[in-house]
Amino acid sequence: MANVHFGVTIPQIKRTWEESRDASREFEAMGFDSLWVCDHLYGPQSPSIPILEAWSLLAAVGAVTEKAELGTLVTPAGMRNAAQLGKVIATVDSIAGGRVIAGLGGGWMRREFTDFGMPFLSTGQRLKQLDETVQLFRRMWDPEEKEVTFNGRFVQCEGVVCEPKPPRRVPILVGGAGEKVTLRIAAQHADIWNNLAGHQHALPQKVAALREHMANLGRPESEVTISQQCLVTIAPDEASAGPMVDTAKKIFGGHLGDPTGPLAISGTPERVREQIQKHIDLGCTMFVMEFFGRDPKVGAALFAEKVAPHFK
Repeated sequence: MANVHFGVTIPQIKRTWEESRDASREFEAMGFDSLWVCDHLYGPQSPSIPILEAWSLLAAVGAVTEKAELGTLVTPAGMRNAAQLGKVIATVDSIAGGRVIAGLGGGWMRREFTDFGMPFLSTGQRLKQLDETVQLFRRMWDPEEKEVTFNGRFVQCEGVVCEPKPPRRVPILVGGAGEKVTLRIAAQHADIWNNLAGHQHALPQKVAALREHMANLGRPESEVTISQQCLVTIAPDEASAGPMVDTAKKIFGGHLGDPTGPLAISGTPERVREQIQKHIDLGCTMFVMEFFGRDPKVGAALFAEKVAPHFK
């Protein structure tokens, strides 16, 4: 049986620190392998929507949890100074005792860059910035590198020292679905590639593109874990599952994938297990899940009891 990893997003938008803290502890106690936050400086729907900043939140979560890995899905590479961000991530990993997964992407919300004094480059330039940022982080976190000078097109630093180093080799996740560039960056540099929830239906096509890039680079497929961001709509029986799925579709539309789609993780625990197996058969062994419902801990508890044990 494949070694399947189940991660869960923690409450972050319009929530207090206390709510995030308590949910993190409960999810860890349920046995989830990792805890995730999005990295936005503004609420995705509006700048006025309160949201806890990602890396500050993960540092705090790292201090009150013990085992679960901690990650961002995803940090836009150009939204902060790259070298400073590398130092922040190394510090959070030290606080967490070597449990951080650095999830990186290109970003898409212009005002999160420009309102905070960072240029919002073209899509192609942001992806080049992502590529350079990953390279810089590898060097900053390398125990053999004492001072790092990097002269990329979009990322530069001079004599940067990053101490203490992260306690472990920090896994780098690259998120995104662009087949020509993003998946090539993942194939070349990432330990994990995450498919966006909105592209869940296209997972077979995306996996094929990733593997083609890896073959062209001469990199074994086993070196990159395939991950899927997903909305999970789970209910104890068919009578309650159907209405819940209908409500999820109305609320989310396609933003977190179609909860009625061919790979949607929706329905009873039995149905959810079947859908997860479909992903595993495609080579996906990692899931970053957002549980639908007024209280996501209810769905998470049902999943932890009735689904997760079948894959461990």
